[in-house]
Amino acid sequence: MKWICPKCGREFSRAEQPHYCGKPQTIDEYIASQDEKLQPRLKEVREILRNALPDAEERMSWSMPTYWKGRNLIHFAASKKHLGIYPGGEATTVFAEDLRQYDVSKGTIRIPYEQPLPEQLIRKIAVWCYGQYSKL
Repeated sequence: MKWICPKCGREFSRAEQPHYCGKPQTIDEYIASQDEKLQPRLKEVREILRNALPDAEERMSWSMPTYWKGRNLIHFAASKKHLGIYPGGEATTVFAEDLRQYDVSKGTIRIPYEQPLPEQLIRKIAVWCYGQYSKL
């Protein structure tokens, strides 16, 4: 039996299939579209990045919340089992020692939801990205 989302009208094979009803246009919409239990964590990382990057513009890019100053500086996104921080490959190399307890691949930092959010590390990486990538 097919299930049809009452918001967007898309058909799915499973009832209540998680999905996006269209692409969120703002970070507020993105956070609101995520599972309720993940929203506080997403709001927390947003606040960390806002404070670390007060001159950067918040926007959506690649369907992810993004901080931009002449170009994309850093993104974040919710995944099923982790919060993803996307500062780019150079940043994950520069901060490799600080990131050794996390699952990291080129340009991606995966922070499991059950672990505390490393606020100071996220701030440090964001400030580094601003210094490296921002265009005035």
